[in-house]
Amino acid sequence: MSRNVLASIVIVAALILQVTVANRLPLPGSVVPDLVLLAVVALALVNGSLSGLVAGFAAGLATDIVPPADHTIGRYALVYCLIGYICGSVAIEMDRAPLLPFITVAAGALAGSVLYAVVGAMLGDPRARWSVVSHVLPLQVFYDIVASPFVVWAVLRLTRRAEHPRDSAGLDPVPGFYRAR
Repeated sequence: MSRNVLASIVIVAALILQVTVANRLPLPGSVVPDLVLLAVVALALVNGSLSGLVAGFAAGLATDIVPPADHTIGRYALVYCLIGYICGSVAIEMDRAPLLPFITVAAGALAGSVLYAVVGAMLGDPRARWSVVSHVLPLQVFYDIVASPFVVWAVLRLTRRAEHPRDSAGLDPVPGFYRAR
C-alpha cells in the first residue's frame, strides 16, 4: 500500500474519530484532544517533512470544512501544514533519542494550539483572547499528550504493517522493527 493512500486513510479515520467520539467526550474544561493534529504529527514523524506538510494541509483543509466548522476556512490547514513540516524535520533525529517522538508530539500539540490561537487573533476571532486561551491551552495540551501514545502507536503500527507485510506463517519478517521509515 502506498504511503499516500495510508496517510489518507489515517487522516480520514482521525477526522471521523474526532467528530464522532472525541468531540462528544464530557471532559473538564470543555476541551477535547485534537486527534487530527496528533495524526499529522505521527505521519510527519514517520514520513518526513514534505509528507508532513502535505498531510497537514490535507488534514487541516478537511477539518476546516467538516461540521461543526465555526471558524475561517484555511485556519486549520495553515496550522497543521506548518506543524507537519516542523515535526517532520525532526524525524531524521528519531534514532538518536528514544524520547524524541514523545517530546515532538508534546511540542507539536503545544505549538499547534498556540499557532491556532495566534492565527485566530490575527483574524479577529473573539475566542482567541488571551483570557480564553490561557484557560484552554493547558488543558488542550494535556489532553493531546494523554491521547498521543495511542494515536502515534496506531500510525506507527499501520505504517509498519503496510511497508513490511507478514509472511505466510503470520510472522513479521523483521521482528525487532518498531518504527517505519
